[in-house]
Amino acid sequence: MQRGMLYVPMDRNVSYLIVQWLPTLSGIWKAEGEEAKAAALEQFMEGMMLLEDAFVKCGKGKDFFGGDTIGYLDIALGSFLGGLRAFEKMANIELLDETKTPGLFGWAERFGSNAAVMDVIPEIEKLVEYAKMIDARSKAQ
Repeated sequence: MQRGMLYVPMDRNVSYLIVQWLPTLSGIWKAEGEEAKAAALEQFMEGMMLLEDAFVKCGKGKDFFGGDTIGYLDIALGSFLGGLRAFEKMANIELLDETKTPGLFGWAERFGSNAAVMDVIPEIEKLVEYAKMIDARSKAQ
């Protein structure tokens, strides 16, 4: 591991949570009917609440999962932030909610506006266009 990379024992649990939780996002999109969509959204939000709790425990009141600076977990979760925001826009739902997950909401704002990543995260509109193109192709097949 490189110097400066913060890795604590809990990180493995959070990493596992992210791997298990992110696929539930597609369940919201693929759900047919309002009841199925609501159930998929509830499952996704349960994961968000677990991530909120993990952020509070890992971040210990600091700006990022690793503390004062962006660390491994911030990069792992932050790499999905653009896609998550695009999904919110396409599905017309709010997944990062300031009232339900205030820690993650603030983290996302800080992560996205950090000089090290702000020019790397793709524009939401471009991600939405790309996702619509992929969705159209998959429906055509």
